[in-house]
Order: sequence, then C-alpha cells, then structure tokens
Amino acid sequence: MAGNTARPGASVTSRSLALLGAFDDEHRRLTLTELAARADLPLPTAHRLVGELVGWGALSRTRDGHYVVGRRLWDLGLLAPVQTGLRELASPYLHDLYGATLATVHLAVRDGLEVLYLDRLRGNTSVPIVSTVGSRLPLHATAVGKVLLAHAPPEVRQEVLGNLTRITAYTITQPGTLQRQLARVLRDDHATTVEEMSPGACSVAVPIRSGTRVVAALGMVVPSLKNDRPRLVAALQVAARGIGRRLPAETSEPQSR
Repeated sequence: MAGNTARPGASVTSRSLALLGAFDDEHRRLTLTELAARADLPLPTAHRLVGELVGWGALSRTRDGHYVVGRRLWDLGLLAPVQTGLRELASPYLHDLYGATLATVHLAVRDGLEVLYLDRLRGNTSVPIVSTVGSRLPLHATAVGKVLLAHAPPEVRQEVLGNLTRITAYTITQPGTLQRQLARVLRDDHATTVEEMSPGACSVAVPIRSGTRVVAALGMVVPSLKNDRPRLVAALQVAARGIGRRLPAETSEPQSR
C-alpha cells in the first residue's frame, strides 16, 4: 500500500492525520524523515507534530529512533462499534472453531473494495498467512472476500470486477470466471480459494447474517480443501448461525460504499 497521494490540508488536524496515515501494513516502523516524506510535509513541521503525537500517545518512539503507532490509538480503536459489537459476540465461536480444527480462523467485514479483518486465531500448521487483525486484503482473492463481494451492492461488484489484480499465479483475474464463482457462492452459501492469496494456502468462508442481511464473513485457512471441505463448511455454518442468532436484526456494521 502506498502512502498518502493527496497533499494534506493546511490545518493542524489534517497534517496530524496525514502523519498517522503514513503507516500501513508495509510501513509499521518509520523514521522522522520517512514520516515527513510519506505525509508530504516539511521536515520541521513533521518534527513538531510528531513530538505532539508522541506526547499524546498516538505514536511511540523506539530505541533505534523509529516511530510506531502508539498504544492509545489501539485503545481508541477497540471502542469502535465494529470491534466491540461483532468481534466480542463472535469471539467464543472463533475459539470453538479453532479448538475443533486447529486451523487459522478469520472474522471479516467489507470495507469499501477490501476485506477488513476484525479478528484472527492463528492455527499451528505451516500454511502461510498474510492477514493480521486490522489488515485489509482484496475482496476477489480471499474466501471471506468472495462471500462479502457476492452479497455486496451491484456497483461494488462492478468496480471490483473491473480491477482484478493478480497476486499469485492462481488469482482469478477474469471477470467472467469470478462472476460465475460469485453466483455459486450465492447458491452454495460458501466460498473457497485455492492459493489465490498465498501459495500453499486454501481458504473457505461462509456469511454471517443479521436477520436476512449479510454483515460479515467467517473463514478458515488450511493447506488443502480436497477432503475436508464439507466438514469445514458445516462447522463454519454452525458457528455463523450461532453468531447471527446473537446479533440484533437491525445490526449495521459500518461498511463503506
């Protein structure tokens, strides 16, 4: 993911947000010079604002002079409804799934054109995992993403289908092929991937419903789906129904666009 592409506004708030926005999955530790460059700010301005952000707790300075996201931002993030509501309700079911399968278990929602991972329990297998709590991945290359994309508004599907980036040799980049897969997701009520996000990793996911509306996806990552797919789908569906029964019918998790 790249840094900010638009110049920050003149206000202190917009410049401070530009500094915080300089961090992403690929840039978790930044020097002051890197922060200033990625936020498109003069070095003296960045130095002053970074000092204030460190004092408030939004950033922390490591012993080697790098800056990282501070604990206070994490504490604030935990107060967001997308965390405190669905994540807390789903947590016991994720632990049950992990205990029964020892596979990596994911809870995710759609955030615009990406999957936002709300929770993850890491399995003890050697399957490569690229997701982390709070990370975002493409909708078209993940099982949880395909579930959410199949149930997304038509304009979201159209935009995703128009920009299918290749991540591995097995990523689906043909719009027609993905459209047929999404139709099967709606028919079979689950989605799968085979090495589309990471070589050596397969995934399977099902929708979580609040009433009749799909609000999230529950998935697992395993080395292979050849023999265990029916068992894994059944386990996921039982857990998803359990989570759904605890959600109020009017639940509306924030999903941009």
